[in-house]
Parts: sequence; structure tokens; C-alpha cells
Amino acid sequence: MDGQGNAGGNGNGGGAAGSDCDAVARAFVEYYYNTFDANRAALAALYGATSMLSFEGHAVAGAEEIGRKLAQLPFDQCRHSVCTVDCQPSPSFPGSILVFVSGNLQLAGEEHQLRFSQMFQLVPNEQGSFFVQNDIFRLNYG
Repeated sequence: MDGQGNAGGNGNGGGAAGSDCDAVARAFVEYYYNTFDANRAALAALYGATSMLSFEGHAVAGAEEIGRKLAQLPFDQCRHSVCTVDCQPSPSFPGSILVFVSGNLQLAGEEHQLRFSQMFQLVPNEQGSFFVQNDIFRLNYG
């Protein structure tokens, strides 16, 4: 991650293939969930003007609206525990990466953890890093 909260590229214009894809995905996931758990408001910097978030079926667009949505979630404190991270290079945007995460979410004061799945599409930016173009989050019940 760079100082702007972005996953670093591999030095060739932000493209990602093979092990670079995995390294970028894992660095992003670690940064994203640590930031979510400690300072959710800082996550808005990971998104751009064209970014989209679907959170439990509620869609918002643009970094400012996404930041507002995340800040207004109905809990103050939580802790994410990531179980799996899968990634693939995505041909829809050259150099972009699809990242799929599954894990557990522990809300403050709650006895049981909640299972979640989240998908990100990371797209290279002009600074040679990445931003979140697409973000889909779902709790897994049952």
C-alpha cells in the first residue's frame, strides 16, 4: 500500500499477472480490513469517482457516497478475520484484478461471528497503484 491507501503495482504501469496478482490482492485485503476495523472513514480514499459499492443489496456510487455509506453502518466497532483470498487478472480493464474474500466479522458486544463474502475489482490508476472500481459485500446466512 502506498501512503494514499492504495495497493502498490508491480513497477510496469500497475499491471498484475501471476504472483504479482496474488501479492497485490493480499496487500490490499490486509490494508482494507485493518483500515475498516480501525478507521472506516479512511476507506473512501480507496475509491474513485466511478466506483460502485453494493452492500447487502444497497448500491451507492462515487467515493464520497461510498465513504458516507461505510461511515453510516449501524455498528461502531468490528473485527474482520479473513479466511480466504482468491484473485484473478481481469481483462475488462487492462491490469485490473478481481479479488474475492471470505471471512468472519465480529461485532463489538455480539457473541457470535457473522460470515461474509466480498468481491473487489482493483483497477490501475495513473499513479501506478490501484483503486477499487467495484465492491460487493454480503453476509452469508445459514
